[in-house]
Amino acid sequence: MLVEILLAGFGGQGVMSTGQLLAYAGMHEGLHVAWIPSYGPEMRGGTANCGVTLSDTEISSPLVTEPQVLIAMNQPSFEKYAGAVVPGGVILYNSALVKETGEYPEVLVVGVDANRMAEEIGNVRVAANVILGAYIGLSGVISVASAVEALKDVLPPHRRKLIPANREALERGAALGAGGGRAVG
Repeated sequence: MLVEILLAGFGGQGVMSTGQLLAYAGMHEGLHVAWIPSYGPEMRGGTANCGVTLSDTEISSPLVTEPQVLIAMNQPSFEKYAGAVVPGGVILYNSALVKETGEYPEVLVVGVDANRMAEEIGNVRVAANVILGAYIGLSGVISVASAVEALKDVLPPHRRKLIPANREALERGAALGAGGGRAVG
């Protein structure tokens, strides 16, 4: 198993920490992982993306060049990276901020109303983890339990009070993703 995942959005949407969470969860499951961040000219409000590679064998290059998965948190990220997803891949996007998707006949395109779900949970900052949960539920690449356990690795001590909201985001997203439909949430 080798899966290359690209997470993209504006700085401040949790893209980097969600990518780290996925990488740590992969390590909890004994997988080889790579996480490579990339920032635009500004951090908060500018563009941010990261590549995560999960594999059951050694990873020859940490760069995500042919993503099988795209998690797009906003319209510019969707537009920039959707065309890079390989045939048979998956695009999960935040349907609150992505309105135009186009046609990708060889790719499963799944909209997740992540902002609404995050607001229901009580913290809009967990929206990226709602979508990560949807990907986990759809793919089974890692378990929700490993992702929840990895929250302790990713969140600094002063942010650990956010673990319950992030756990709920992952669990609710996974329940949606397990349905596997064209639009969830």
